[in-house]
Amino acid sequence: MSEEPSFTPRVFSGIKPSGGLTLGNYLGAIKRFVDWQEAGTHETIYCVVDLHAITVWQDPAVLHSATREVAAGYLASGIDPTKSILFNQSQVSAHTELGWIFSCVARMGWMNRMTQFKDKAGENAEKASLGLYAYPALMASDILLYHATHVPVGEDQKQHVELTRDIAQKFNHDFKVAFFPETEPVIEGPATRVMNLRDGTKKMSKSGESDMERINMTDDADTIAKKFKKAKTDPEPLPESMEDLAGRPEAKNLVDIYAGLSGRTDEEVIAEYAGAGWGRFKPALADLAVEKLGPISTEMKRLMADPAEIDRILAHGADQAREIAEPILSETFRIVGLVGR
Repeated sequence: MSEEPSFTPRVFSGIKPSGGLTLGNYLGAIKRFVDWQEAGTHETIYCVVDLHAITVWQDPAVLHSATREVAAGYLASGIDPTKSILFNQSQVSAHTELGWIFSCVARMGWMNRMTQFKDKAGENAEKASLGLYAYPALMASDILLYHATHVPVGEDQKQHVELTRDIAQKFNHDFKVAFFPETEPVIEGPATRVMNLRDGTKKMSKSGESDMERINMTDDADTIAKKFKKAKTDPEPLPESMEDLAGRPEAKNLVDIYAGLSGRTDEEVIAEYAGAGWGRFKPALADLAVEKLGPISTEMKRLMADPAEIDRILAHGADQAREIAEPILSETFRIVGLVGR
């Protein structure tokens, strides 16, 4: 195997445009993306992963609008297209080209162990699309197409980044090269997994049955306050330590959300509100959420009223992404022995 190369420190991550953006998307992903961008230690590439969205059927008009909405969410939250590359996945065909190669590298046994497929397909696995089953190989392509060294993800996606490492290792081993990096998943900070406001054991989801289960990034101040007021809790006040939140999922979720929005640790929030009842804590949380999300919601609405500007930014980002991706894909073709690229 050739000498280990030095890879450019580079972050890649993405969000599916399926349903509206929620507080979970903001705290678990977008806010962290902005932090990586502003840190300036890594190149940052962020994607609207629309090809992943179609692993289940999507209404074309809704998908088109949702892709712009996710882009608007990125921009309104602080992703700056002069500092980060922002694009939608389907504009860069190299994702699918490398995805096919990785589908030939990945093993069936690896795919069979992916819990996300089992969770999403449920009892109807035989009726699920091949794309849903194989999409971890496309996710590996998304990441490795840019030689990304770090991927900020939620706990539920950690397994897929570990599969990406397996694919990189097998490719490098099979072809006796040190071409793809062993990407590191980054799971850190409070509220990396925001839970349902009505059931603290379930993740906050865009597809939940009730709108009261989630805070949408487009909710107005009154709606946010109402949802937090009605959020499920328990009769006990906030404790004096995090250990005492064990077995209290709804309480812990609200503390996590407060910490994530305020940029503080859970322990700092508990220290301030120890012994407080929910009648004090929930209004404080609602006020904080309105303060943080209100400007984002307003800016998202402004951006969505100018779809041509969103499309221009995504197209420019796709051009930038191709500049990085094309040489990597061409070299992959050469390594594999494919002719004509």
